[in-house]
This record gives sequence, C-alpha cells and structure tokens, in this order.
Amino acid sequence: METTRLETPPDPSKIMQIGMGFFASKTLLSAVELGVFEILGAGPLTGQTLRNRLGLHERGAADFLDALVALGLLRRDRDGPGAHYANTPDTAAFLDPASPLYLGGILKMANNRLYRQWSSLTEALHTGRPQSEVTQRGDGDTFAALYADPRRLAEFLEAMAAVQQANFIALADRFDFDRFTTICDAGGASGALSIAIARRHISATCISYDLPAVTDLARKRIAAAGLGERITARSGNFLTEDLPHADVITMGNILHDWGTEIKEQLIRKAYAALPEGGAFIAIENIIDDARRQNAAGLLMSLNMLIETPEGYDYTFAQFNGWCRSAGFTSTEIIPLAGSASAAIAWKSR
Repeated sequence: METTRLETPPDPSKIMQIGMGFFASKTLLSAVELGVFEILGAGPLTGQTLRNRLGLHERGAADFLDALVALGLLRRDRDGPGAHYANTPDTAAFLDPASPLYLGGILKMANNRLYRQWSSLTEALHTGRPQSEVTQRGDGDTFAALYADPRRLAEFLEAMAAVQQANFIALADRFDFDRFTTICDAGGASGALSIAIARRHISATCISYDLPAVTDLARKRIAAAGLGERITARSGNFLTEDLPHADVITMGNILHDWGTEIKEQLIRKAYAALPEGGAFIAIENIIDDARRQNAAGLLMSLNMLIETPEGYDYTFAQFNGWCRSAGFTSTEIIPLAGSASAAIAWKSR
C-alpha cells in the first residue's frame, strides 16, 4: 500500500523575522540610548514613574515598555497601571552600566553610527564604497575620521572593549601565555586585551600598541586596573613603523579593517617582530572555509564594506595562506566566545 508523503509547507516566519527585525533592534537601541536599563538598575519602577524619568510622551510609552517586556528585555510583576517594571537577569548583567559585564557601548555605537550607515548597504553593494565617515571626509582614512572627534573616539573604544571582552577573557584562559614573557597587542585600543592577559597570567609583561590619540586613554584604563607596572601603553603606527619585538603578537579585530595587501603587510611585520617559537594571534569572526555557517562573520564582513575602503573578514584557509607566505610554519584555530575565534600562526614551533 502506498503512503502519501506530506511535505512541510513553506513557512514565512523566518523571512519576516529577519526582514522586520529592525523593529525589535531599534526598540532595544532606543532603550539603551534613553537609559532604561541604567535607571532600573536601582530597582523596579511603575510605568508612570519610569515614563517620567525617561521623559517619554504618554502616547507611546506603554507600548514601548511593554514591547521590551514581550521581547524578554524587561520583567513586569503584574498587569495594569500599578505594575512595576524591572531588568531581567540578562539586561541587569549586560545593559546596566554599573555591571562589570556591561555591553551597552557597542549598542550605543550601533545606534549612533551603524544603524544609519547600514541603511545604505544597497549603495555600498552597488559601488563598493564605504558609507561611513570615510565617505564624508573623502580621504579614505577610516581611523582619522573616527579619531578626529574625542567623543566619537571614546564611544568607539568603549564599544570595541565591550564587544571583545568575552573573547579576550576566553583567549587568556585557553592560550598558554605562561610559556612567554612579553606580549604585544598591536592596535591595542583601550588596552582591554592586555588587561585580560595580565590579570590571568601574572608573569606576563604586555605592550598595548596604538596611535597616540588612543594611548592616553589606554594608560588611564590600565592605571585604573592597577596594572601599570606590567602593561605599557606605547604609541606608534603599525602601517608606517615596525611592530615592537615580543614573544607573542596579538591583533584583535585589526586585520579585517584592511584589504589584502595591508593584511599581508601586517602579518609580515608580526613575523619580523617575533623570535623563533613565537606566536601571532588574530582575534576575529573567522569565516568557515565553506562560507556557509558563520553568518556573524559574513555580516561583519559586510560591515567592513560599509565602514572601510577595502576591509573584509576572512576564512581560516585565507589566514593560513597569508601566514605561510610570510614564513610562519604552522597555524591553528581556537574557538572563543560566540562566533569569534583566535587564528594562531607559529614561527618555527
């Protein structure tokens, strides 16, 4: 007896979730901008009190707060006007600035810069040109555009430290830095990676190496962490100068900022700065070699299209090829947090 095979009918839910995802995204970003989670960090509040504290118009306030509840970003103890709103465990941990796990910096940057820039993705795909401050300046210098505004620079550094913190901690736990004496983080920004390594490995001496506009901010953060004796913030430009010599050279979200020529140039500079047995580590959203699985890495590469003149994210196979061409003898990859990995190249391991 033949059986009838029932095919699963097409389901539009994923298409609609992605296509209309900006509804939920902007609701969260506005909540961060308004300080919803920071205000609720002190304790639950009624909707009326919270609306007054946030300066919201009566018309949209209830829908806004209840949308955050429905999205799982706030808790509400009961229904009706007397209900109290509160942070969830996740938003208390990651969106209250008082928390050491605070991730709001990257969301503030997403709200202030990336949300607008991504609206021009179609233009970027047609032209291959960035849609960020680089376009406005016209000189193609991504970081000069960012660093020209101290407020924007501070926001950028806070965002990068927040989004990478879990990766830096994972790398400090999973890579044996105790085998080495000196570590140089090229493009060290606010010094977050050096701080994570120094806290985990008490014998390590670190250099956080970046442009002069960043170095002063890094020194303040390093001093606040109580690690000024073991971490040096050194000014320099890795595009025009040699890298400081160290046993390990790290680059967190650096290679993807540039086109192939500069990627290869930076890898060669890392090779030259390392001793025999030294390691070069790139922390990125490494794309899987088949380019089918790491959606976050591929979307980040599109972000580099929007942000930079030539930057893009890359596969481990590409990293391996560049590093072996520079003289490294072996490579490996270590998964970190979420979609990120540490791609490691060894000099005569």
